[in-house]
Amino acid sequence: MTSDALRLAIDIGGTFTDTVLFSGEDTILASTKTLTTHQNPADGAMDGARRVIQRSGRALSDISSFIHGTTLATNALIERRGAKVATITTEGFRDILEIAYERRYAQYDINLEKPDLLVPRERAFTVRERMSVDGDVLIALEQSAIDAVLEEIDASGVDAVAICLMHAYANPAHERQLQSALAQERPELVISISSEVSPEAREFDRLCTTVANAYIQPLMQTYLTRFADRFRDEGLACPILMMTAGGGMCTLNTAAQFPIRLVESGPAGGAILAARIAARAGLDQVLSFDMGGTTAKLCLIDNARPQTSRQFEIARAARFIKGSGMPVRIPVIEMIEIGAGGGSIAGVDRLGRLTVGPKSAGSEPGPVAFLRGGKDPTVTDSDIALGYITPETFAEGHIAIDPEAAKHALEQVIGSKLDLNATNAADGVSRIVDESMASAGRMHAVESGKELSTRTMIAFGGNGPLHATRVARSAGVNQIVIPPNPGVGSAVGFLYAPVSFEIVRSRYSMLESIETDAINTLFATMISEAQQVVSQGAGDAPTQTRRTAFMRYSGQGHEIEIPLPDRILSATDIAPLTHSFEEEYRKQFSRPVPGMQIEILNWSVRVATFGSEAPTLADTPISRPAMPSQTRPITCDLTGQTVQAALIARPDLRAGDYVPGPALITEPQTTTLVSSDFESRVDAIGNLVLTRKGTE
Repeated sequence: MTSDALRLAIDIGGTFTDTVLFSGEDTILASTKTLTTHQNPADGAMDGARRVIQRSGRALSDISSFIHGTTLATNALIERRGAKVATITTEGFRDILEIAYERRYAQYDINLEKPDLLVPRERAFTVRERMSVDGDVLIALEQSAIDAVLEEIDASGVDAVAICLMHAYANPAHERQLQSALAQERPELVISISSEVSPEAREFDRLCTTVANAYIQPLMQTYLTRFADRFRDEGLACPILMMTAGGGMCTLNTAAQFPIRLVESGPAGGAILAARIAARAGLDQVLSFDMGGTTAKLCLIDNARPQTSRQFEIARAARFIKGSGMPVRIPVIEMIEIGAGGGSIAGVDRLGRLTVGPKSAGSEPGPVAFLRGGKDPTVTDSDIALGYITPETFAEGHIAIDPEAAKHALEQVIGSKLDLNATNAADGVSRIVDESMASAGRMHAVESGKELSTRTMIAFGGNGPLHATRVARSAGVNQIVIPPNPGVGSAVGFLYAPVSFEIVRSRYSMLESIETDAINTLFATMISEAQQVVSQGAGDAPTQTRRTAFMRYSGQGHEIEIPLPDRILSATDIAPLTHSFEEEYRKQFSRPVPGMQIEILNWSVRVATFGSEAPTLADTPISRPAMPSQTRPITCDLTGQTVQAALIARPDLRAGDYVPGPALITEPQTTTLVSSDFESRVDAIGNLVLTRKGTE
């Protein structure tokens, strides 16, 4: 990459669209936030691109690399705005979705709400065919079975079909035969097959993932085509790459075929940014905290690698209960996401309790203070009423805000019911949303067997720096890092992501009797497929390969991810793999189980371009106190009393500057609140390092 190459990143969120223009590897030329235009998200994206291009004095045709992430796939699944989908499964397995895991996620809840899995039973069709677990054909797929299911599809009036046949991960021949026949007879149908979308054992998860892919595929194909056409018409000459949930990038063609991999793509960029900052600063244990306008996302990062997973749930019927959502099996950076953003709506429930979220005002109409038609107070309205947001600097001055409108809404909607003034109502909203985020972080850490108190929080997003000290205090975290340009952190993270593709295949093997020749052949096929996808976006760029086995004790239902050497396997690898599994099992469950056989269910390959290496952080100069020229009255988040906070523009700070709380450090896209019990220092690369007083 040349030192002056122009790179553009755009992250479309539920409230704001973030745009960043890079020069070379690390130089940010310009960044901006625009309101997300939900009717046509490309409009808000184009507004942002024009702003940063204009500030740089360049043209859109000068861009050599464009990375895009969007919440459209996530929101379509949550808001149920996808296609009308039918499923086709093997005869006798029509009710896979109805049976699910054969258990209730809340055993004693008599009013339990089942997850909406998108396809009712009347659109669940079957065909006569059968593969064995080893991929042998037991019952051939006949043309008569295809003709019969075609009639059912025509009668149902569906737009998309999800095909998931028994053991198709072992032999996809019947799925491909059915896909080809349907595409020929009904070319207007969108068809997803499980052997391409999620070729793994466990038919319920595999079917859910395929259904979700088919559900959003027509919407995403249309969106991606229009988005690319819009930017091409404006002069963009380079290809557009899409951010994926696993922390890599793929081409538009791959994204259109597997749009399910775009779910949570924006938050993944934030985790990549946090991991890079952790690598530069030498931080081994990090909590990434990304608070935007609609949601807050928290991710655990160890040794500069975000925690990853093979499964997550979409649209849970019960917010914090596993099993209450739609399971999806794709490579994903593991994080917990809750409806606690700047646009989260506050109110009083029928029991007289103050509530915040998960419903959000988004960008349309937005918080009351935006004067765009919003009537219900939000977290941002509360921050404005508490004095934490300065109207003069908010959103680079592109969005006018009215503090009095925010206070009036807080008094009317909350204060009148709880006998509170606007300030006290705002303080209550703030405390509830901050505790909700801290509780989510603690729960996520406990589920992962980790501690929060030993971690450094890296906070970003439009509202992350504003709430970081309050969330950290409640979560027991003593140090916070606020990177440069935190308001557009996820978009910045896009520019550090590699072009990558991951493939997982199921092939059952006992470790002690593993057929290494068969596994090596499987790996060769998977690597070739992954490299073909990566080459579409990276050309001839050098790549690296990561191989993984998902192992467990025989009879268990949960696998552990074990790295494999990047070479041909042989019988001599059995002993070291046994040791690696037992050591990882010991870390997670205290001790291995002697005398148990080890089995391998899934094999994984990830091919990726080499990411840029994070430069070492230089020593921070000796601290010197910053001399603020202004103060501003705010409500202290510790005492609830009015105090004078130093008001400092972040661009005026230099490495080594020291700012004790209370203070507000403002910048174009966000504000950092330095609470009274924290102090801030600027490190050598411009990070704000906030430390709780008395803990150094």
